[in-house]
Amino acid sequence: MRHPPQCTRRVCIPCFPAPTSPARRAWPGIWLRAAVAASVRAGWLEIRKNPQQMGQEANPVDMEVTYRGTVYPWNCDHMGHMNVMWYVGKFDEATWQLFSAIGITPDYLRTSGRGMVAVDQRISYRREVRAGDVVLVRSAILEVRSKVIRFCHQMENAATGETVAVTVLTGVHIDTEMRRSCELPEEQLARAKAMVTDFDPGI
Repeated sequence: MRHPPQCTRRVCIPCFPAPTSPARRAWPGIWLRAAVAASVRAGWLEIRKNPQQMGQEANPVDMEVTYRGTVYPWNCDHMGHMNVMWYVGKFDEATWQLFSAIGITPDYLRTSGRGMVAVDQRISYRREVRAGDVVLVRSAILEVRSKVIRFCHQMENAATGETVAVTVLTGVHIDTEMRRSCELPEEQLARAKAMVTDFDPGI
């Protein structure tokens, strides 16, 4: 069916041949989908997908890559995808890379009698990954206070760029002997504040 020349609309559903039989009238949704499909084929309608729905989310340039790894068969459960425990494990490895970047290094922790503990963690699982998939984690610091660092990790399928999972954590700096919170040293505090971003993890 040619688009009527007198109609100036790019997509005009009324101009599409309306259903005539009772059976067709009973399925308006099918008729509407057919009209849209025909309009796309004819070039009257262009459909643009939301980049986030396509798994091509823009990654902020200020998010550090803190982990790269592979999903192994033993990471997967009876559902055939990576089990939740391994998401947490990979995020944990990324955490220590992020901490090291702000000066909370293994040497600092061993010699100063200080430590970092997680007091809150939230995870949003977005897509499955399976054995053989290659993943990476990008990290950002969201908030810094004298004793507290709130940060996030975004796990991606390295091949497709799709976001696989996002987590937000709150870590507290502690005295490992007293087992109580204590202030971060000025150097680490300053480096952490310099890395704070306005990235919104969405959870």
